[in-house]
Amino acid sequence: MSEGQIVMDQSSDFSNVGAMLRWRVATTPASEAYRYRDASENWVSMDWAQTRQRVDVIAAGLLALGLSAEERVTIVASTRIEWVLMDLAINCAGGATTTIYPNTVGEDFEYIVAHSGSVILVAENPEQQAKLDAAPQVADGVRTVILMDGEGDGDRVLSWAQLVALGEAKLAAEPDVVDVAIAATTPDQLATLIYTSGTTGRAKGVELLHSCWVYEGVTLRDMDIIDSSYVQYLWLPLSHVFGKALIAAQLAIGFSSAVDGRVDKIVAGLGEVRPEFMCGAPRIFEKVRAAVMLSSPRGGIRGRIARWAFTVGRESREYRLQGQAMPARMRASYALADKLVFSKLKARMGGNVEFFISGSAKMSAQVQAWFYSAGLLLVEGYGMTETSAISCFNVPQKPRFGTVGPGLPGTQIKIAEDGEVLIKGPGVMRGYHNDPERTAEVIIDGWFHTGDIGELDADGYLSITDRKKDLMKTSGGKYVAPVKVETVIAATIPYVSQVVAVGDGRKYISALLTMDRDNLAKWAARKGLAELSYEELTQRPELRQTLQRFMDSANAKLERWETVKRFAVLPVEFSVDDGGVTPNMKIRRKVIAERYADIVDTLYDDDPVVE
Repeated sequence: MSEGQIVMDQSSDFSNVGAMLRWRVATTPASEAYRYRDASENWVSMDWAQTRQRVDVIAAGLLALGLSAEERVTIVASTRIEWVLMDLAINCAGGATTTIYPNTVGEDFEYIVAHSGSVILVAENPEQQAKLDAAPQVADGVRTVILMDGEGDGDRVLSWAQLVALGEAKLAAEPDVVDVAIAATTPDQLATLIYTSGTTGRAKGVELLHSCWVYEGVTLRDMDIIDSSYVQYLWLPLSHVFGKALIAAQLAIGFSSAVDGRVDKIVAGLGEVRPEFMCGAPRIFEKVRAAVMLSSPRGGIRGRIARWAFTVGRESREYRLQGQAMPARMRASYALADKLVFSKLKARMGGNVEFFISGSAKMSAQVQAWFYSAGLLLVEGYGMTETSAISCFNVPQKPRFGTVGPGLPGTQIKIAEDGEVLIKGPGVMRGYHNDPERTAEVIIDGWFHTGDIGELDADGYLSITDRKKDLMKTSGGKYVAPVKVETVIAATIPYVSQVVAVGDGRKYISALLTMDRDNLAKWAARKGLAELSYEELTQRPELRQTLQRFMDSANAKLERWETVKRFAVLPVEFSVDDGGVTPNMKIRRKVIAERYADIVDTLYDDDPVVE
């Protein structure tokens, strides 16, 4: 046996990500691993044997560039097949992947590259490389830049083709160089350094080990949730920890992934790929629901049929959730509703979807129930960057809406006296990069303090109510979870894009709203206002009247002290560029509240409203 040869069997005892890839290739070499679009927008298939070949060449190229154990390689790119291959190659070479969202700019970009100590930057194109070039003090620490698209100089900047050529030459001279690197990589070695979105300050670098990803992948495999024959539609930002967890799960389970990170191509892609499952953030599913609701006819026979179908869907939900047989008349009605309405919705999503998985933010139970009424299962998971993305999962076989499910096998969940959710298990991070003080603040006796407030039911299903630091207290002494209020509003008002609840120390709760541009345009066309700009439309009294009707419906779903008494429609959406949202689109509440303090004050000026 050569020094670098890897001993593998059919067990789950992998020492690192590279060993998982080797095992997957040995197990199902000819099975489809990935599907991706070529330059002509056609889908191209790649099996596991081909995946290993391409990963090994890239890994060898990185080793030829001098990458050593745990050295960081930053990837700044959208979700695409090269992202996946590069990430696997970095881990196979013994390095650690650092991720940056492609919409990250300025100080945030520079901070991550510098603080992570990255020695190689993989940029999607010259535009991303320019961000590094604009910061000479940071660029000095980066030995090599690799471009996914674009030409290199063959020296410090390499094109993708030049990296491949470098790797091929390295493998020709040292055929087992990648095997040696994998064999030398230990479970407690750094695999991924992901920076949190920083909604309240400077981002923190979360150190996740090879053992974290082996645990995530093998545990999800052993839970038998996803069949190896399934196809996943993968559009999630791979810069996010959820994306990396899916890469690990795929290695352990063996399903196929169709990779295309362009959000505007999701609907078309679903129809072409016909996947069995897709993961996404709640906003994606809210937008799908809103689009369907707004495109459905309001009057006439078609409108009545659609409303009847969803009524039948609601009435049948509990029977289906409990696995009970529906009464004969209801069963016949549901079959007809499916044929006339629901089947068309499923067909738009490819027709093969077994379930959708929502993560990264709180999902509305109302949205979940709507999808389930139509025969589409939408389940929710929970975790954080610090816990390798998935700590709890609401298994599709027995979903419980409104919860994020029980903890994964091997992960312990408990609720502290103040309601905070604590997590202990193999997925918990090693710590914050170069920050032992903040690490000690959040990991106490092995328990990671999430900062989330939650509850566990008798069966161990966890419900998340809000972030601990975000709870608001009205002047009447009532605590209000802004996430709950915002989630209900976003799920109820199809025209809304972003919601920020305000009211800490005030008599009542108010809200700042921004509008979804596409849905607002549809509203404007119906009202004969299509010639007006987005900014002009947001201030129209007709829009406020429409929104108020929906807000009344939203308030009916909230407790009395949570209801929104007043709201303001802002003429602009929050963005990464203006600092209103993080690169992964989380609202920075403090920033918004300070920026629009004058508008917030008007919502309480001379108010006759009492709680």
